Amino acid sequence: MQDLSTYFLLALVAAAFFAGFVDSIAGGGGLITIPVLLIAGFPPVAALGTNKLQGLFGSASATIAYARGGHVDLKTQGGAALLSALGAAVGALAATYVPGEIFGILLPFLLIAIALYFALKPNMDDIDRIRRLSPFLFTATIVPVIGFYDGLFGPGTGSFFMLGFVALAGYGMLKATAHTKLLNFASNVGAFAVFAFVGVIAWKIGLMMGAAQFIGAQIGSRVAMKNGARIIKPLLVVTCAALAVKLMADPTHPVRMWLGF
Repeated sequence: MQDLSTYFLLALVAAAFFAGFVDSIAGGGGLITIPVLLIAGFPPVAALGTNKLQGLFGSASATIAYARGGHVDLKTQGGAALLSALGAAVGALAATYVPGEIFGILLPFLLIAIALYFALKPNMDDIDRIRRLSPFLFTATIVPVIGFYDGLFGPGTGSFFMLGFVALAGYGMLKATAHTKLLNFASNVGAFAVFAFVGVIAWKIGLMMGAAQFIGAQIGSRVAMKNGARIIKPLLVVTCAALAVKLMADPTHPVRMWLGF
């Protein structure tokens, strides 16, 4: 599994760099790296585990950048981060026993719905709006559920956190992006711990990809902080739509097989 050609190693590193850049702004990095890991010959669980290792670097890099920029207060987000990590740990444990194909079926439709929400909703900027859930209720319900999904399946987690922060917590785009990266880092930690314990991680490849993720996320987070909603909103819409199309373009996708095309 780790005896890969130079071509595949370069492809994995390049994918990790690009995923780090995109994920630090709009989420969706896992939908770039996981398919490349699968193409390189990794079994599904090993691809998920190795993806969590390299994803730690990107989400940590972006979190540090946003915290230094004053867009997220790490001291007040400990409870949310803990619940995100615990939810992901439970999800990762479930992933070692229960396949997550159901999420693969639903994910394209969920991504399209998210893209339409951000594309069509007016006044989508960096100004905080009306909060629909209290911080306690949001942290106690939405955060661990999305964390569980991240551990069980993963791709699109950043987009789901973004939707939750904007639609329910009332955050502006840049603030939502910053907090998304913190909770995504926490969920990566929780899932990574379980995958490491069960021994399904390719460490050398994961660390190589992690270095590329770190650099990509540093660049992406700086672009996001400089431009705010002007870059976050369109990139989020384009990323969600493109990833939905990519998933549905797979001839083996269950929906395509059911419809006979």
